[in-house]
Amino acid sequence: MPRVTFAHKGTRGTRISPGEAIHPTMIKVWVLASMILYNGFLSTGTGMNNSTRPDFVNIGALFSFNTTVGRIIKIAIEAAVEDVNSDPNILGKTKLKLSLQEDSKYRGFLSIAEVLQVMARHTVAIIGPHSSVTAHVITHIANELQVPLLSFSALDPTLSSLQFPFFIRTCHSDLYQMAAIADLVDYYGWKEVIAVYIDDDNGRNGIGALGDKLAERRCRISYKAPLSPEATREEITNVLVQVALAESRVIVVHANTLWGPKVFSVAKNLGMMGTGYVWIATAFLSALLDINNPLPSDAMDDIQGVLTPRVYTPDSELKRRFVSRWKNLTRGNTANGPLGLSFLSLYAYDTVYVLAHALDAFFKQGNQITFSNDSKLSVLHGDNLHLDALNIFDEGNLLRRNIYDVNMTGVTGTFKYTSDGSLVNPAYEIINVVGTGSRRIGYWSNYSGLTVVPPESLYSKPANRSRANQKLFPVIWPGDTDQKPRGWVFPNSGRLLKIGVPKGVSYREFVSQIPGTDTFQGFCIDVFLSAVNLLPYAVPYKFIPYGDGKNNPSITELVRLITTGEFDGAVGDIAITTERTKMVDFTQPYIESGLVVVAPVKESETSALAFLAPFTPRMWLVTAIFFILVGTVVWILEHRVNDEFRGPPKKQVVTILWFSFSTMFFSHRENTVSTLGRFVLLIWLFVVLIINSSYTASLTSILTVQQLSSPIKGIESLANSKEPIGYTQGSFAKNYLIQEIGIDESRLVPLRTPEESARALKKGPQNGGVAAYIDERAYIDLFLSSQCELTVVGQEFTRNGWGFAFPRDSPLAVDLSTAILQLTDNGDLQRIHDKWLLSRACISQGAKLKVERLKLKSFWGLYAICGSACLLALFIYLIQIIKQYSKHYSEEHVFSDQNSGSGSSRIRTFLSFADEKEETVKDPRKEKENGEDLIQRQ
Repeated sequence: MPRVTFAHKGTRGTRISPGEAIHPTMIKVWVLASMILYNGFLSTGTGMNNSTRPDFVNIGALFSFNTTVGRIIKIAIEAAVEDVNSDPNILGKTKLKLSLQEDSKYRGFLSIAEVLQVMARHTVAIIGPHSSVTAHVITHIANELQVPLLSFSALDPTLSSLQFPFFIRTCHSDLYQMAAIADLVDYYGWKEVIAVYIDDDNGRNGIGALGDKLAERRCRISYKAPLSPEATREEITNVLVQVALAESRVIVVHANTLWGPKVFSVAKNLGMMGTGYVWIATAFLSALLDINNPLPSDAMDDIQGVLTPRVYTPDSELKRRFVSRWKNLTRGNTANGPLGLSFLSLYAYDTVYVLAHALDAFFKQGNQITFSNDSKLSVLHGDNLHLDALNIFDEGNLLRRNIYDVNMTGVTGTFKYTSDGSLVNPAYEIINVVGTGSRRIGYWSNYSGLTVVPPESLYSKPANRSRANQKLFPVIWPGDTDQKPRGWVFPNSGRLLKIGVPKGVSYREFVSQIPGTDTFQGFCIDVFLSAVNLLPYAVPYKFIPYGDGKNNPSITELVRLITTGEFDGAVGDIAITTERTKMVDFTQPYIESGLVVVAPVKESETSALAFLAPFTPRMWLVTAIFFILVGTVVWILEHRVNDEFRGPPKKQVVTILWFSFSTMFFSHRENTVSTLGRFVLLIWLFVVLIINSSYTASLTSILTVQQLSSPIKGIESLANSKEPIGYTQGSFAKNYLIQEIGIDESRLVPLRTPEESARALKKGPQNGGVAAYIDERAYIDLFLSSQCELTVVGQEFTRNGWGFAFPRDSPLAVDLSTAILQLTDNGDLQRIHDKWLLSRACISQGAKLKVERLKLKSFWGLYAICGSACLLALFIYLIQIIKQYSKHYSEEHVFSDQNSGSGSSRIRTFLSFADEKEETVKDPRKEKENGEDLIQRQ
C-alpha cells in the first residue's frame, strides 16, 4: 500500500492524515521539481531482478564537481566504487551504479531540483551534499522519501540525527573542531575572540558551537563579524576595519575554500597579519593547503603564522597504499594545477565502502530493495506535475540502521559510530603556516585534549585533560615572531577606560580627590599608577569619582556598576569579598586587611597573687606532683646506700619533702651516692632549670609590661552581648556582621569619620555611644595611631585583601596582578606604604590586653622525659634488690622458715631486706646477726 512520511523538526517519522494539508512551501518544491522529473522518470530503471541480490544498486553523488574540491571528491568516489565492484567479497555479484549530479555551487534552491532528479532514479542512497546549506534543504526530502544522505563535508553541528534521521555524517562534526579551537584559546590564556564567518547556516551554527565551547572554558566571542556568501572585496574590507578597531586580537575565521582566502588577502593589505594578531582558521584552510600544495607564493604570504586544525587520520597500511595511488588517480585532472590529497578525499573513499558494507549486511538479512508510490501526494492535482515519479524507498530505515552498525577499518582509520550517531575518536592535527609550507605543532583529540603525541597512543591510557598535561610545540606567530601575542589591545576608538574611584569622607590617606581638580591621590592611587607604569603597553583611562563626598559610598554598589558597563574598572580601598568576586575579577591583593574589633581599655592593677599568674592551675598541680614524685624516687634509690636518707619515718618524710622542693633553687644539701639516683636527679635539675627560667621571664613580663583590660574579649563576646556596635559607613562590615555573625541590624551604628568613631567609643553605650567599633585592619592601624585609649581586642576574624576591580575575564586584571607582584618584589609597594601610612603608634599599643599564661602543653615533653627516667631507674633498682634478696637469703633454715610462713610473711621479709642498709647485707657477720634477729621477730 503506498505511504508517505514527513520528518518535522524535533520529531521522527510523523505521519500525516489524509485530511491534513501539505505545507505551501513543500507544494512549491514539488511544483518546481516536477518539470525536471517529467523528462527523466520514464527512462529510469531499478536494476532489480527476482533474486535476493540485484545486479546493480543505484547510488548518487551530489557535489559541485567543477570546483577543485569537487574534482578530488569525484576522483575518490569513483575509485572507491571501482574497488568495491572489483571485490567480490563485499557485495558479491552486485555492483554499485553511481550517478553523479552537479550541485550548483552550493545553491540550495537549485539543489532541491537536482536531488529530486537523483532520487527519481530509484537511488537507495546519496553521497553528499557538499555544503551544510544544501544539506539543510534536501534533508527534508531525504526524510520524506527515506533515502539516506551520507555526507563527509556538511559538518554543521545542528544537522543532528534526531531532526534529520536520514542525514548520516561520515566525518566528524564541526562541534569537535570548535572544541579544539576553544582548547587552543584557553591553552594560550586568551579570554576573548572575534569570529569572522559566512552568514549562512554553516557559518552561524558553527560559530554558535564555538561560543558554547568557549563558554565552557570561561572564554567568549566578544565580536561577531558575519559576511555575505557573495561578499565583495570592499565589503570584506569594511568588516575587517571594524574588527581592527575591536579590543581582541584573536580572530577565528570560519569559511570555505573559495571564500576564506579572500579574507586573509584583505587582512594582509590592512596590516592585520602582523605582530600582535592571532589568526585561527577552521579546517577549510588545512584542506586548501593539502589540495593546492603548494599554494602560490602570494597566497602563502597572506596566511603566515595562521593556526588551523586538520582532520587527523592515523597512519596505516591502507592509508599509505591509497596515498601512493593518488598521483595515478589524479593524472589527467591537473590542468589547473596538481590535486593534493586532503581529508575530504580519504573520507569520500571510506564513505563508499561504508555504504557497500551496509548494503552487504542489508542483503544478508534477506532484504530486497523496493519502492512504492506516495498516494498522499494526490492532494496536489494537475496533470503536468507527474509527482508519481517520486517513490519512497521502502527499506530505507533498514539500510540506515545497517549504515550505523558498520564497524570497519578504512583509509581514515577505525570507522564506527557511537550511540549518538557520531564517529568515534574525533581528532585533529594543529597546523602552523610557516614559510612556504606548514608545520604540525601538536594534536587535539576529544579524549586527551592538546598533546604532542599521536592521539591513538593515548587511547589505551586513562584520560588526562588537566592543564598541566596540555602541551604544544612552539608557534611562529604572525609577524614572524615566537613570542606569544597578548591577544588583546585597547580599542582604537579613542575611548578612555572609565575607572570609578570612591569619594568618601574617611581615611583620606588611602584615596581622596584633590580639591578643585579631577585628580586623585593616596596610597591606593599610587599603587595603581605604579602598577600601570610597569605594563608593557599604555592604558588610556580617566578617574571618575563615585560618591557625593559627604558620605562614604557603598563599595559593593560601585563594584556592581562595573557589571552594568557604567564603569570599566574600580580603583580604591576595595576589599575583596565573596559577594564582590561573584560580580567582577580582582587583581592580586596589594594590602592585607581583615575585620577587627576596637574597644576602649583601661589599665589593670597588679594583684596580690600576681606571682601565681605565670602558670595555669594545671601547670602548678603537675609541677608540685613531680617535685614530690622525684623526691620519693631519689629517696628509694638512696635509702639503702646513703645515711642521709635513713632514720626514723618522720625524719625520712621531712627529708623527701625538703630535698624535692630545695631542688627548685638548686640548694639541696643531701648528696646522692647511687648511680641511679644521680641519673634521676640530673634529668630533674634540667627540668627545674627550664621551669625556673620560664617562670621568671613570664613573671617579669607580667609585672613590668602595662596590662590592659576590656569587658569585650573579641567578636564572640561582642556578638553575645546586646550593646550597640559601630562600623564605617559604606563598608562591607555591616552585611558581614548581619549575615555571617548573626548580629541584629538594630545594634549596628554607621559612623562616617574616624573622629566620629572615636567619640562614639569614648561615650560608651550608656551615653549614646557604642561598645565597640569594627573595621578593616588597614583602617584601624591608622585609626589607633592617634587613639591611645583604644586598642584591638581579640583576633582578626576575616581574611581579606584590597584589590582593583575589573569586568569578568578582563586581561587587564591579570596583567595588573603581575605588575603588583613586581612592586612587591622590588620593594616599591613597601615604599608607597611607608609614604602614606607609616605613623608613630601610641605607647599603649605595646601593652598587653590579657596575660598569656604558661600552659602544661608547653612542658609535657619535659615531664614525660623525667617521668620515664624515674620509671626506668625504679625498674633497674627493683631487679637489683630481687637479685640481692635471692642471693643472701638462700640458706636452708631461712627458706624453710619462709616456706612454712604465709605469703604476707615473705613480703614482710622482702620489705625488711629492702629497708636494710646495703653494707650490712654484704657483711656476713652482720648478716647472720640480722638473720637471727629477723627469725626472732617473726
